[in-house]
Amino acid sequence: MDPNEPPDAHPCDADHAQAKARLTVALVGNPNTGKTTIFNNLTGARQHVGNYPGVTVELKEGVRVHGGRRLKIVDLPGTYSLTAYSEDELVARDFVIDAHPDVIVHVVDASNLERNLYLAVQLLELGVPLVVALNMSDVAAERGYAIDLGKLSALLGDVPLVRTVGHRNEGTEDLLDAVVAVGTGVHPVRRVPVSHGREVDEEVAKLAGLLEADAPLLAPRETPWIALKLLEGDGRVRQRVQERCAQGAAVLAAAEASVRHLEGLFGDGPEVVIADRRYGFISGACQEAVRRTIESRHEMSDRVDAILTHPVLGLPIFLGLMYAVFWATFRLGEWPMRGIEMGFKHLGALVAGLWAPGASSAIKSLLVDGVIGGVGGVVVFLPSILILFLAIAVLEDSGYMARAAFIMDRWMHKIGLHGKSFIPMLIGFGCTVPAIMATRVLESRRDRLVTMLILPLMSCGARLTIYAMLIPAFFPAAWRGPVLWCIYLVGIVAAVALAKVLRLTLFRGEATPFVMELPPYRMPTLRSLLIHAWDRGWLYLRKAGTLILAVSVCMWALTSYPKPPADAAAGVSEGARRAAELEYSVAGRLGQALEPVMRPLGFDWRINTALVGAFAAKEVFVAQMGIVFSLGGEETADGGESLDPLRRRLSETYTPLQGLSIMLFCLLGFPCMATVAVMRSESGTWRWALLQWAGLAVLAYGVSLAVYQAGLGLGLGGG
Repeated sequence: MDPNEPPDAHPCDADHAQAKARLTVALVGNPNTGKTTIFNNLTGARQHVGNYPGVTVELKEGVRVHGGRRLKIVDLPGTYSLTAYSEDELVARDFVIDAHPDVIVHVVDASNLERNLYLAVQLLELGVPLVVALNMSDVAAERGYAIDLGKLSALLGDVPLVRTVGHRNEGTEDLLDAVVAVGTGVHPVRRVPVSHGREVDEEVAKLAGLLEADAPLLAPRETPWIALKLLEGDGRVRQRVQERCAQGAAVLAAAEASVRHLEGLFGDGPEVVIADRRYGFISGACQEAVRRTIESRHEMSDRVDAILTHPVLGLPIFLGLMYAVFWATFRLGEWPMRGIEMGFKHLGALVAGLWAPGASSAIKSLLVDGVIGGVGGVVVFLPSILILFLAIAVLEDSGYMARAAFIMDRWMHKIGLHGKSFIPMLIGFGCTVPAIMATRVLESRRDRLVTMLILPLMSCGARLTIYAMLIPAFFPAAWRGPVLWCIYLVGIVAAVALAKVLRLTLFRGEATPFVMELPPYRMPTLRSLLIHAWDRGWLYLRKAGTLILAVSVCMWALTSYPKPPADAAAGVSEGARRAAELEYSVAGRLGQALEPVMRPLGFDWRINTALVGAFAAKEVFVAQMGIVFSLGGEETADGGESLDPLRRRLSETYTPLQGLSIMLFCLLGFPCMATVAVMRSESGTWRWALLQWAGLAVLAYGVSLAVYQAGLGLGLGGG
C-alpha cells in the first residue's frame, strides 16, 4: 500500500463514511480543451488504461490522494454534448449516468467559454455534482477576457469554478480541493432550473410525472432529464425507458404527442427550441460574468461570422464565392493553357519531323497521336486544376470552409444529412476517392453510406478537364464561367435530391445533429497555399504520366487496329482513308455497337469510344477525343492536331446541345474504376459499389436523354 494513502475503512465502519473516503471522479469536456493534460497533472504516473464494459473504447484511470481521500480519476472520451452518437460519446454519457461518479469535473476552454458551457448546462440539467475547470485561463487573459468567478458560479448553481493552466500545471491543487469539497458534501451544488420556455417546461413536467409514477428503477434526479431527452428524440433514452418502465409504450406515446404539440407551436422540432434556450442561458450568464479588459466588443471573427453565416445572406455569399472561383479557373488559366498547348504542338512537330513528310508509320502515330496527343490533351488543363485547388485552399486555410459547412447544415438537415457530410462533399470537388475515405468522420453507418453514394455527383478535378475542353468549344467567352458554375450546381442539386430519395427509401431514420468547432479566421500563408495546390497538381501529373498514358496507348491501339483491306481506301482522300480506318478499328466497332443505345442522347460512335476509356479515368475522355479527331480528321503540318483545332473540330462536328448532353452525362454518370474500388473497400461489400455504379449510369442516361430530347423539341438543333 502507498504510505501516503489513508488506511482502508474498517468493515464495521458505516458505508457512508467508507464511500466518502474513496471518491470516483470523472473528467469530461469537449475535444481539444486540455482535458488529458489536466488528467495527467492530477494523477501523475499512477494511471492505467481499462476497457469500458461491453465496448472497445479505452478509458484512462488514475489515483490521487488528497485531503485524506483516495480519488479514483477517470478520463472520459471527449464529447460536445450528452446527446451522444459515436461510441466514444456514448461511453462518456453512459459512465456519467450509470456509474454515478461522486464528482464530475468539466474541463472547459476558458477562452471559448460560450461554446464550451453547452455541455455544462446539460450536466446541470442532469443534477450531477459538478466542478468546472476553466482551463487555458492564460489564453483567456491574453485575449482580454476577465471572468467573474463568483458571479458565474452563482448563475450556474454555486458550481465551483477553478482557473487552471494545464501545460504549466497551475491550479491543480485548487481543483483537487474543490473536488473533495463537492464529493464530501462540504460544498453542495444546487440544481439550476434552466428554463426551456413555458411550453417546453410544461411538457417536461408532464413526462417527468409519468416517469416518476411508473419507473422505480430510475433515479429521481434522472426523470426530468430523461423527459427532456425524450423530447429531443434521443434513441438511447427511448430504449432506456422501454427497458425500465412497466408502461414504457404509454410514456413514449405521450412523448411523441408532446413533440407534435411543440412542433405545431414553434414550427421547429423541440431539440432546436431546447438548444436555443440553452445557448440563450449561456449567453446571458456570460454577459453578466465575463467582460473584455481590452475592448468591449465582439472579436473580429464574430463580426465576420455575423455576415458570412447569416441565415439569409450566408448561402448567396457562398454561391457567389464559388462562382468567383469558377470564373477565375477559366480567366486566369487561359494564357498558361495556351502556352502548354504550344509546347505540345512543337513537341509533336519535332517528333513528326523524324519521319519524311507524309510518311505513314505506326511508331509515329503512336508517339504523336497516342502519347503526345493523349497525354498532352490532359496536361494542358493543369493550370485550371492548379487555380481551382489554390482557390479552394484559400477558402479552407482561412477558416471559411468550416463556415460553409454550418451554412449548409440547415439545408443538409432537410435531406436527412448534416453539416459533417458537407465536408466530404467539398473534398469531392478535388477527387472522389479521398472524399469517400473522409466519410469516416461520420458516426452513423447510415449517414456514411448515403454520403458515399452521392459523392460522385460532386464534379471532381478530372471532370473539370472535360468541361474545360467542351465549354470553350460551344460557348462564347462571356458564358464560360456561368456555364461551369451551373454544371457544378447541377451536381450539387442532383446529390441533394438523390440523398433525399435514399433517406426516404433505403436509409430511413433520424439524422444526427451537427456539432463542430469553428476554427478562427487565419490569413493563409503563401507556402501553405502553394503546397496544397502543388500536391493536387502533382497527383494530376502523376496520373497523366502513368494511368492516363497507359490507357491512351491502349486506346490508340484500339483505334488503329485492325486495318481495313488495302483496296477499301483506294481512290479516296487522306482524311477519308483515316476516317475509314478508325471506323474499322476495334474502338470504332465498339462505338458503333453502342450507337443505337446512345444516339437518343446525341452521342455518336466517337463519343461512345471516349466514354469507354473514361471508365479508367475521366481525363481519358479528353485524351481519347484528341486521338479520335487526330486519326479521323485532316493532318496538320506537324503530323498531329493541336488542342485549339480540336475544339474547333468539336464545334464543327457537334452542336452546343450535344456538348451540354455530354457534360451532363460525364457529370452524373458512372464513377471511375478507382472510385468503384474504394467504395467497395469503405462500404465492406460489392453490393453498394455496384449499386452506385449502375444507379448513377441510369441517372446520367435519363437526365441526358431528357435534356437532349427537350432541346430538339424546342428547335435547339441536333447532330
